[in-house]
Parts: sequence; C-alpha cells; structure tokens
Amino acid sequence: MSVPPALQIREANAHLAAVHRRAAELEARLDAAERMVRAQAERLARHDQQQRAALDELGRAKDREIAALQEQLQTSEATVHSLKATVHQRDKLIQQLQPRAELLQDICRRRLPLAGLLAALAEAERLGPLPANDPDHPLPGGPGPPLANSTGDEGDRDHLQPAVFGTTV
Repeated sequence: MSVPPALQIREANAHLAAVHRRAAELEARLDAAERMVRAQAERLARHDQQQRAALDELGRAKDREIAALQEQLQTSEATVHSLKATVHQRDKLIQQLQPRAELLQDICRRRLPLAGLLAALAEAERLGPLPANDPDHPLPGGPGPPLANSTGDEGDRDHLQPAVFGTTV
C-alpha cells in the first residue's frame, strides 16, 4: 500500500474535522430541539391538566346548578299542587255559597218593596185599632169583621193573640 500524499491527508483531516463539527452542531441542534419539544410537551401537559381541572370544575358547577334547579322545580311543583288544592277548595266553597248569594241578590231586589210594606205596616200599627162601635153595624166603606188566623179550630178564637206589626230591618 502506498501512503497517501500529505496534502490528501490534510484535506481528509480537514474534511473529517468539518464533518465532526457539523455532526456536533447537528447534535447540539438536535439536543436543543429535543429540549424544546420536551418543554412544549410539558407546557401542553400542564395546559391540558389545567383545562381538565377547569372542565371538571365547570362540570361540578353545572351539576350543582342542575341540583338547585331540580330542587327549585320540586318546590314549584309542590306550590302548584298546593295552589290547585286551594283553588279546588275555594271552588267547592263558591258552589256551596252560590245559592246563598242568589238568595241575597233576590232579597236585595225585593228590599225596596219590602221597605214600603214595612212602612205601611208601621203606619197601620201607629193608627191602632178602630174605635169600638157596634160590631154588628160596621162603618160604611170600613173594614168588615176582625180577621183571625185560621187554624181549623174556629172555637179557639179567644186564645188567638192580636197581630202585632213591627220592623226588623
């Protein structure tokens, strides 16, 4: 074998040194890239963990809100049920009171004629009985024989009380 010339050796050594520098440079860039990737992966992992924690908290908040709304719904449904029962009771009371209301309306419609009748009865009371004249000869145009309540026992006329007129309004 022949020895290569010195110039070739120097060129080969320079080339090897350049390749070695380039390999070292690439290894340094590779290490830097790997560190950067690891740092990004760690940041992404932390961000992902934070996101999961935030989502978990949102889920718990949503569950609490749903529970509160369900409780509110149950309370509202109980209130509605209670109000329906109250309405039903009041409807029954209205049905019971309706005939009485109609009677009171009828009384109110008849109040003025009744007041007139009561005034006439009071005037009749104030005038008192007719003077004691001969009962066999009544006054002309005057009233006939005294009236009595008919009970079917015409013989008990002595026990009948005279009619007394008064007002209770």
